[in-house]
Amino acid sequence: MKLFIQPGDSVMPMVHAINRAKKSVEILIFRLDRGEIEKALANAVSRGVFVHALIAYTNRGGERNLRKLEMSLLAAGVTVARTADDLARYHGKMLIIDRRELYVLAFNFTYLDMEHSRSFGVLTTNHRLVQEAVKLFEADTKRQPYAPGLSSFIVSPSNSRKRLSDFLKGAKKELLIYDPEISDSAMIRILEERQRSGVDVKVIGRVRSAVLPVHKLRTIRLHTRAIVRDGHQAFVGSQSLREVELGSRREVGLIFRDAKIVAQLLKTFHEDWSAAESAAAQRADDEAEPAARVARKVAKAVTKDLPPVAPVLEGVVKDLVGELTDAELDPQEIEETVKDAVKDAVRDAVRDVVEDAVVQNGNSRH
Repeated sequence: MKLFIQPGDSVMPMVHAINRAKKSVEILIFRLDRGEIEKALANAVSRGVFVHALIAYTNRGGERNLRKLEMSLLAAGVTVARTADDLARYHGKMLIIDRRELYVLAFNFTYLDMEHSRSFGVLTTNHRLVQEAVKLFEADTKRQPYAPGLSSFIVSPSNSRKRLSDFLKGAKKELLIYDPEISDSAMIRILEERQRSGVDVKVIGRVRSAVLPVHKLRTIRLHTRAIVRDGHQAFVGSQSLREVELGSRREVGLIFRDAKIVAQLLKTFHEDWSAAESAAAQRADDEAEPAARVARKVAKAVTKDLPPVAPVLEGVVKDLVGELTDAELDPQEIEETVKDAVKDAVRDAVRDVVEDAVVQNGNSRH
């Protein structure tokens, strides 16, 4: 197996794979704007390779670009089919070379995903996985039902909920997750239960939970779905842990054990997590700075306008101590008590003034 990490691996591994093809290229396309790939597909046809493209019937950008791509591929001699419209979206990304190599990708064949986003893809030559991918490709091309035949080949909506639920439940020590949006309530319950059981759960992306540790990538776009379990098993695919991608869309992923690839995923996750933590800390400092500036200015203004404090304190303390002639007084205790009382009085006064100022400022903006 081999792991592709975006940005960095770019488009060339897929181009080289298509250029090496001798018999067939089967490609599942949700988005494609990389001219290198389109050109490689056309060149493969010219070499006598059978090229079959299955293009999603729709995506968020609309059908215009998809139909333009379809016409361009047809003109180059590529056999083109459209996915059915029975699912909300056909969002999987696959490339099969000579029915011997399988690329399962979390990223689309686009500049944005390949050059400016954190994402992953996996290459495998495992015969059973390749044949299962061929079976899925043929079923979707012919618009026939797909029946899962391999537990490590994850297909939405066919087996993804069951297999990913079991994958999460099997964690004993650690779950490191990349996911743009974890919102499926059942999956969140599993993650929270695993955390309560002592599993170290970390999420890069978004999760609708108040208790799970989460950070957002700030310096790079996130466009991947990946999970590393207990440091020795991983999932990479196109499905987020949200209901629509588990139950209403075609998504494709793999669960696998490969020490080298898992080590690469772990290294990348820890680097991204550290960077996200640093960005979050800096953001907190930046957000706190305006409040600190206000506080310093208020303190300076207050102290500037104060009358001499010592004579006032001297008179008040003498009067009060004189009233307590029969009491044993500890000077240090009096000092600390006076300090606490002054702090309380100042805090109450500041709170009232600040709340009024914030409310007035908010009203003035509307």
